[in-house]
Amino acid sequence: MGNSRCVNTRFFIAIVITGLIFFSPGKVHAQSPFAGLENLFTMPANYIVHYTKTAPVIDGDINDDVWKQAAWTNDFQDIEGNSKPRPSLKTKTKMLWDDSCIYIAAQIEEPQVWAYLQKHDEIIYHDNDFEVFISPRNSTQQYYELEFNALNTVLDLFMDKPYRDGGNPVINWDAKGLRSAVKIQGTLNNPDDTDKGWTVEIAIPIKAISTSNKMRAPQEGTLWRINFSRVEWDTKVVGSKYVKLTDTNGYTRPEHNWVWSAQGVIDMHFPERWGYLQFTKKDDPNVTFTMPYAEQQKQYLWLIYYREQMWYRKNGEYALTLKDLGISDSVAIDNKNNALKLEATAHQFMGFITDAQDKITHTINNEGLVRDLNHREHE
Repeated sequence: MGNSRCVNTRFFIAIVITGLIFFSPGKVHAQSPFAGLENLFTMPANYIVHYTKTAPVIDGDINDDVWKQAAWTNDFQDIEGNSKPRPSLKTKTKMLWDDSCIYIAAQIEEPQVWAYLQKHDEIIYHDNDFEVFISPRNSTQQYYELEFNALNTVLDLFMDKPYRDGGNPVINWDAKGLRSAVKIQGTLNNPDDTDKGWTVEIAIPIKAISTSNKMRAPQEGTLWRINFSRVEWDTKVVGSKYVKLTDTNGYTRPEHNWVWSAQGVIDMHFPERWGYLQFTKKDDPNVTFTMPYAEQQKQYLWLIYYREQMWYRKNGEYALTLKDLGISDSVAIDNKNNALKLEATAHQFMGFITDAQDKITHTINNEGLVRDLNHREHE
């Protein structure tokens, strides 16, 4: 769901076109191994989420004392990043957590607040909406999506893997115990006045987004991946209703997609592009985020993945060697030597990166599954 509609082919066409311009095996990578794919390798946003001893009351009011201990994110930007104009309306979020839930508050500037969908699990982005994408496993597989409109109508779904890799949304999945509330700063569905916007307050039980019956609560320094999206439609007033604008051919104009952490592509279902959420119980506003070494290593696995997908769409099969992809078999990360390896057939592949000193190996396959071969998989 989200803005996955009709974008997968679009994405890979864009990547292939980019590749045709910038990608020449054995030549372009003298400058940078990421040349031509820079939009997919910008640094994701990060947020230190602090522990709260008092849970916020979920009533849509995000001005109470509990929320004063949480910092706001930066204002949302266009989904493609800084190469696009800044959104015309502001959106920002803040987060807290305790042993049972993660709490999210969002402030959405909107001069004309409207919403019509009222049935649970309708496709909420057909209205203006606020969306949460969350991966407690810090993985591109087994993640969750939540959508909310100004009526507090909710769509919640589970994804086994992204659409680009053959994933299917499980819409009948429900986030058990999810609580949310909306408060409108103005009036809903009234074109005759000007509103300030709306706020949404959300409590997501950690148990509800665990992929087994055993809840694994965050610990000090635990990393999740998360992103937020706002879908905004251009409308006009017809009678007393808001109607989406159409182009000269009568088709509905594309929606605006505004996000916290830039995806670099018009698709929220690139979980490797989501922001980093780091948990802390320290009562210290100066706790900072540092990109883990393993996350830096995985950037080279994603380089293999993207190059292989480009190659497949051009040639109908995967490349068999790193040389075909113009990727070196060794790379220095934080002054540490790493070896890259590719095992491939025409129809599948697996990429490897191994630190020469600690011998820890991370892998990626043709479905975008990233794994650590040296440690037991956790929740």
